[in-house]
Amino acid sequence: MGLIEVKDVSYSYQGKYQTIEAVKNVTCSFDEGAFYAIVGHSGSGKTTLLSLLAGLDLPTSGEIYVDGSAMSALNRDRYRLKTASVVYQSFNLFPLLTALENVTYPMQLQGRSKAEAEAVAKQLIAEVGLGEKIWRRRPLMMSGGEQQRVAIARARAAGGKIMLADEPTGNLDAKNGNMITNQLKLLAHERGYAVIVVTHNEELAKQADAVYMMQDGQLTTLAKEGQHESDA
Repeated sequence: MGLIEVKDVSYSYQGKYQTIEAVKNVTCSFDEGAFYAIVGHSGSGKTTLLSLLAGLDLPTSGEIYVDGSAMSALNRDRYRLKTASVVYQSFNLFPLLTALENVTYPMQLQGRSKAEAEAVAKQLIAEVGLGEKIWRRRPLMMSGGEQQRVAIARARAAGGKIMLADEPTGNLDAKNGNMITNQLKLLAHERGYAVIVVTHNEELAKQADAVYMMQDGQLTTLAKEGQHESDA
């Protein structure tokens, strides 16, 4: 059994004129220590699926299991605080907090002391390749690549093993995009995370261990290294 099991999941919502079926009967799994990419055109349902994996909403039907527990039975706020973290295209750092304060924030929410949180945050910032000069900088004083690396450090601060990323390289140039891709691969392959990325970036998708395609709300597994396409 994978860390995350998605079983016959569908999700629909009411649009202005009709009911929109954003996700349709999706079944798949995600393991620790692996890097996944979900690709597809805008409106295909991939971001909706990522939101369901983050516990931001529940499926209309079907179930998502995390380490054997049904998402519908979990405290989803606690799940996002301690188990699953999300990294966004727009970085979503707190603009009035420094890099160090952004990374310590989730740990302090968990009740850690300021001193302990800062010590861990400094280590996490170093592990994404940033030095002490960044500690006191606010987001507007950082480049896009620096902001996204701080966002990854903050996502790791919660201590969970699920990393969800929505177009994490979308606002970055090729050099910084490759740097972020390498950071996500390292989290999966060296630190045992289940890393799940929604992306339009073909180069990022090529680095994934498995690539899923969303089309009209349905999920298929894309072939890699000459294998044939098969249903997920």
